[in-house]
Amino acid sequence: MSKLNLRKTAYSVEEIFHEGGPAPANPLRRAAALAIIENPFAARYEPDIQWFMEDLKPLGLQMATRLVELLGGADHIEGYGKGAMVGEAGELEHGALWHAPGGYAMRELLNDSNAIVPSSKKVAGVGGRLDVPITHINASYVRSHFDSMEVGLNDAPKANEMALVLVMSTGPRIHDRAGGLAAKDIKGEDGLR
Repeated sequence: MSKLNLRKTAYSVEEIFHEGGPAPANPLRRAAALAIIENPFAARYEPDIQWFMEDLKPLGLQMATRLVELLGGADHIEGYGKGAMVGEAGELEHGALWHAPGGYAMRELLNDSNAIVPSSKKVAGVGGRLDVPITHINASYVRSHFDSMEVGLNDAPKANEMALVLVMSTGPRIHDRAGGLAAKDIKGEDGLR
């Protein structure tokens, strides 16, 4: 039986036009989805928690679908990441349950996504903030797409909650010039290069 109790969702989109240099032809767009849910394991140690990942799968797909829509379709997405903030009555391992449901939801919608979805998680109080890492969807070593998006809400996560996060972006950092593997040189064989 599902233990998913969703309190609220929040979606945001950033458009970055420049970072002090010339404006690119198209601004970089980054979008974040947050879902605030009750933590069914709060305030106790529970040895058997893996079953909850199944309950999270529909939520992950809902959030990923909305992000793709906000950014104009799957063919516009070049970067992704995920994260979780666990309220103070929970433990870090509860946030780890989001890895598969959140990551696979995005990869399901982004047909050519070979790279592992980077992630971050922490235990946080109400109003906590999380830097969610972003990398290229097909090759983790594409340096131009190493990025992050800070997320958080003023009323979450409460002690018995978790804030689950997905992030997507439409391209490299504005004015990227740090070198390394370029997106045009991806071989796409292993998700790394």
